[in-house]
Amino acid sequence: MTDTVTSPGRLDGRRYDVIIVGAGMSGSLVAKRLGAQGWRVLVLEGGNGGTQTWPGYLDSLDTFHSAAIKVPNSAYRHNAAAPSPDVLDLSPIPGGDGYRTSGYFLQNGRLPYGTDYLRVLGGSAMHWLGAVPRMHPTDFQTETLYGYGRDWPIDPDEMQRYYARAEHEIGVAGDAAEQREWLRDVDDPDDPSVISDPHYRYPMHKIPPSHIDDVFRKIDDTAITEDVGGQTVNLHVTALPQARTSTPDPEYDGGAGYRPTGAVGLPNYGERCVGNASCVPICPVQAKWTPLRLQAQWSDSVTLATRSVVSRVLLGEGGHVRGVEYRAYGDPATPVSDVYTAEADIVVLAGHAIENARLMLTSRLAPNSGQLGRNLMDHPTMLAWALMPSGNQVGPFRGPGHTSGYESFRFGDARRVRSPFRIEISNWGWGWPMGAPFSNVAAMLRIGGDAAGEVLELDPALDKFGPALRKSLGETIGRQISLQIAVEQPANPSNTVTIAPRDLDAMGNPRPVITYDLDEHVKKGIYAARQVSMRIFDALRAVDRTDYGPAPDGTYPVGHFAFAPDETSEPLDLGYRGAGHGAGTHIMGTGTGDSVVNSDQRTHEHPNLYAVGCGSMPSVGTSNPSLTMAALTLRSADAIHRHLVGLHRPVNLSAPSNAQPSAQPTGVKA
Repeated sequence: MTDTVTSPGRLDGRRYDVIIVGAGMSGSLVAKRLGAQGWRVLVLEGGNGGTQTWPGYLDSLDTFHSAAIKVPNSAYRHNAAAPSPDVLDLSPIPGGDGYRTSGYFLQNGRLPYGTDYLRVLGGSAMHWLGAVPRMHPTDFQTETLYGYGRDWPIDPDEMQRYYARAEHEIGVAGDAAEQREWLRDVDDPDDPSVISDPHYRYPMHKIPPSHIDDVFRKIDDTAITEDVGGQTVNLHVTALPQARTSTPDPEYDGGAGYRPTGAVGLPNYGERCVGNASCVPICPVQAKWTPLRLQAQWSDSVTLATRSVVSRVLLGEGGHVRGVEYRAYGDPATPVSDVYTAEADIVVLAGHAIENARLMLTSRLAPNSGQLGRNLMDHPTMLAWALMPSGNQVGPFRGPGHTSGYESFRFGDARRVRSPFRIEISNWGWGWPMGAPFSNVAAMLRIGGDAAGEVLELDPALDKFGPALRKSLGETIGRQISLQIAVEQPANPSNTVTIAPRDLDAMGNPRPVITYDLDEHVKKGIYAARQVSMRIFDALRAVDRTDYGPAPDGTYPVGHFAFAPDETSEPLDLGYRGAGHGAGTHIMGTGTGDSVVNSDQRTHEHPNLYAVGCGSMPSVGTSNPSLTMAALTLRSADAIHRHLVGLHRPVNLSAPSNAQPSAQPTGVKA
């Protein structure tokens, strides 16, 4: 069991083998790996703790239930000392086209960066959906194969074993045979699959498909064409690998099977997924995996300090770093803090891509790299929504956010012309695009809207109460379907994170400044995605209600743009939302001229500083990036262990100065 420090000041001036900044997914994986080898590790987390206890987790659940607006951060209390960006920080310009921003980010881009993240113990994986598809091998080589983006300095074949390790650490539920068959360009017999091992199985059986999946499966084999890249695909609903507890597969790992970890704070609890439909932001039964499960497995050579915001990385001699400066606070509401330092042989930055870049810029690190803070990415997500025919109930708001989707538009030579995209079949009706079911209730109580729940203007015909209200809500909400289409955004150095030295947060740290836009390649992908959504809805005989045009007062939705891929195509009002998939900013490459870190996520200019996480990724493909981040982090953790072994030959571990650990490590495992 790790030592959790409630008074971070008592760590002042101590020395460790490794300091890890951030206790999210990446930081937790590195700490587990290095702690298991006996290395003395200090993890500094800027956000609140508490959720690692059962009462603390229930408090977050109560916070979510009482929130008036259900958004990804709504289960976690506001923390002025470690502020998090929120999707509610963006709003449209009344009567016009554009966006306004408030909150943590400063934004000056042509289009808004709509992604949030969470600064708490466990990081953004506390509010994530839990979708863990692999990247396709071609996603690592887009520049070579398709002429856009950047290649990785890592062979995709090498990532296969790290993907398998990450899936074990997380406990992934999925159908490997289905992934091998359908997660490739089925029209190209030479195209590799996302899983190369013909015998590989996931730790747990896949989450059962939803009724909505079965509705969409009725149009399998329908040919759908998008006009931008000229790609035609025969539809096939494919299940999604997920980071939530299902039925363990007894044949996993050659018959060794898999044993899921229990709930944090109450190990004998923690159920299989039972379809509560609140994965984002919190699972009531802890079926969804979070990094807190990793932290429960940390060895006693790992020390955790929460409410400890790292404000600066300290430079030593010869480009090396010697440690960090951090501010420890007691009350998040009134963040009065004290400044302390800690030193280590190696420092690992394991924050969100934007936070890692902000800290490195504030610390004036990597001065010779022109890429620090550049290449900010996300998956701009085009939402499309429709109503099934009257009487055709599909049963939304049951199960995880999505359990299946269409994968084939991720692959193929159309990528030379437009960005690829991955289509998620939503199980949550119009929840994301329109705020259902609350918008439906608002409409029928004459707060404004139409019978489908689109809140537009007051309509006396919607005067419904009592039994009529219940009947109408059931009839309309039960027919809602939607698609969430994640479009690849390649690395673009014009999309940046900088800092505002005079615009500080409550702890006196510079706030991030975001400059963001979508290039033509991405906009063509969004245009093609909109075409595909129209044709899928038509095949289902559903009424397409997607609308990115102006409201009656002339207000356009946040993320709107009008676009046509060429002079002969009809311009469309399009739009996107942030996917929560922030990446780039300390990108990986072969040298200082084109990147910030190498393939081990070790910074080029500071030999003992690592920056791990999605910020290192040269591309994001069309898959949710968390699994790839985890695989990449495990690869780097191996490299950091080798680095430490080299520094400590002969190995001689002693306790940190002034430290009195409950159990001193006696050596390092190979």
